[in-house]
Amino acid sequence: MPPIIDIRNLGKTYESGFVALQDVNLQIHAGEIFALLGPNGAGKTTLISIVCGIVNASSGTVFADGHDIRSDWRAAREAIGLVPQEISTDAFETVLHTVSFSRGLFGRPPDRGHIEKVLRELSLWDKKDARIRTLSGGMKRRVMIAKALSHEPRILFLDEPTAGVDVELRRDMWQMVRGLQATGVTIILTTHYIEEAEEMAERIGVINKGRIILVEEKTRLMQQLGKKQLTLHLQHALPSIPPALARFGLELKAGGLDLVHTFDAQEDRSHIAELLRQLAALGIEFKDLQTEQSSLEDIFVNLVHQPA
Repeated sequence: MPPIIDIRNLGKTYESGFVALQDVNLQIHAGEIFALLGPNGAGKTTLISIVCGIVNASSGTVFADGHDIRSDWRAAREAIGLVPQEISTDAFETVLHTVSFSRGLFGRPPDRGHIEKVLRELSLWDKKDARIRTLSGGMKRRVMIAKALSHEPRILFLDEPTAGVDVELRRDMWQMVRGLQATGVTIILTTHYIEEAEEMAERIGVINKGRIILVEEKTRLMQQLGKKQLTLHLQHALPSIPPALARFGLELKAGGLDLVHTFDAQEDRSHIAELLRQLAALGIEFKDLQTEQSSLEDIFVNLVHQPA
């Protein structure tokens, strides 16, 4: 099955000479939740804006749901819903009218049943007659999502959708995202809350300085690039690491009371048994141990801070 979004050799250079995107290649599968991560200024919003037809690319091609976004822009745009970072809507319109109007902008016939369904799923139905200006910031964010879903898109872009919203709305939003995926909608999200990408996404893309530096399944990424850490809480503090343990690359922490061993998540664990045997032979006793595995955030930080 061809990808629902197919980006080939995409580049964007602004008139100022700033290169926002360089030779971006990215394929997104139908029905997946894909998280695009990157630091501020990495090119996330520019990339999304090009796919959604808001910004023109300098080079390359983009197909959305099989349609070239340049030569067949109308069909491509009809397939896409976008929830932008910035809240932008007519403050004096009612919720029901502004969402219904958005559906009409894409040439879709009126369908009050669908609009009601969307508003109910976003806990907006009781606010349908309220003017946008009277709503809280969280409710306005929900209206932006409702507008993006009004024309029943097959692809939904969420650009920092939970920035500045409360925990309850965030939870409701991700429940809605799972529900949309279950109906076959493809979700592409950018987020500063990396734990959300870790929880929701099936694949992760990392963009930095306008280039895609990695695309990988989330579980495989965490296996391949993740680290594990074994911490031994010692009975008695060590002044230094004994020479016999030098080959294990250990660190002393907590004033010599913690012996820390960091290793690749995929690494053979047999060396740990050898480490414990060496400790016993040296008469170094420990009262407890714990293990930790690096999070997606740890991996992300390491990736974007690697030298170019």
